[in-house]
Amino acid sequence: MAPRSPGWCGTLALVATGMLVASGISIAGSTAINELSDSGDRSGPAITTAAPSAPPNPGNGKGGDDPSARWSQTIDQIGPSTVSIQVKSEEGSAEGTGIILDGEGRIVTNNHVVAGARQIAVTLADGRTFSAKPVGADPTTDVAVIALEQAPKDLKPAVFSDSDQLKVGQDVMAVGTPLGLANTATTGIISALNRPVTTMGEKADGSDATFISAVQTDASINPGNSGGPLVNANGEVIGINSSIASNATDERSAGSIGLGFAIPSNTVTMIAEQIIAGQDVKHALLGVTAQDSATGGADATYRGAEVKDITGGGAAQKAGIRRGDVIIAVDQIPVGSASGLTAIVRGLQPGSEHTITLIRGDEKKDVRVTLGSM
Repeated sequence: MAPRSPGWCGTLALVATGMLVASGISIAGSTAINELSDSGDRSGPAITTAAPSAPPNPGNGKGGDDPSARWSQTIDQIGPSTVSIQVKSEEGSAEGTGIILDGEGRIVTNNHVVAGARQIAVTLADGRTFSAKPVGADPTTDVAVIALEQAPKDLKPAVFSDSDQLKVGQDVMAVGTPLGLANTATTGIISALNRPVTTMGEKADGSDATFISAVQTDASINPGNSGGPLVNANGEVIGINSSIASNATDERSAGSIGLGFAIPSNTVTMIAEQIIAGQDVKHALLGVTAQDSATGGADATYRGAEVKDITGGGAAQKAGIRRGDVIIAVDQIPVGSASGLTAIVRGLQPGSEHTITLIRGDEKKDVRVTLGSM
């Protein structure tokens, strides 16, 4: 399978920095981030994803919870839009989950679910199985799209909600194929937002690392949930489940401890739309090299990303950001570390305008910046 080890892709360290510096979640001991595909033979999980074709429609979602909703109504809404994905590759078989994007049979999932696949089969909620092919993928955000080769005409696309409107404590449901058990629904709450999560691949230089400013949930998710929907009470997709924190010493025994992470729906749709359009995926770029830092301002000590170098003509230089500045927030979202900065910026639109809060000397400043692209 692609550039990641099978199943859980090894034991993946949870960090908060683009340079794999300190953990943004402060999980001690042997806790690690694991991806959520499930190997078919149960001898050791395997994973990877595929690609889309026609843009999903994120504009219909209301966001937030509907107090009158019941979980049975939630699963009625999202269940028919959730699929099981079976993958065969040189390394064996694997299983994950996907979300129907449109009536033409395009499905979004995690890149680690279908990467390197020689054969992809997709099973709908009603049990029908179809062959599928990759459309495209973005390893940097772990988003991929595949397409059914002979899509039926009765597909039910999911509704994507605005993940910028989420709140901690909001009720959520995760749906997927944990351990091969299709159509499994679990519930919980949003435990945290903008959680910087980095999962490492196999390359020692970290060039295949995935950076996510994630939605954290305590809904139970396990191997096989990768690529499946995390939804609000209305059944609208607010993220796709991609990894969990685990303190298991053996990757085969890793499972939910109530620390799951999903790629926000706004990031998913932004990337999927580019893949579907046949474009090279562009990511927002600030144009700095940074490292973890703690600095004292006039009123307190702040943790953030210290600027060590600046790209000439890049977004940061044009905004007046300097070497030695410590970036502590983007649009009032705390950065906390260099990888936290990377994760937040990667989830934003290239060319969009944002407020960077930084410490320069003992002065706290807000700087407006228009992001570049890479």
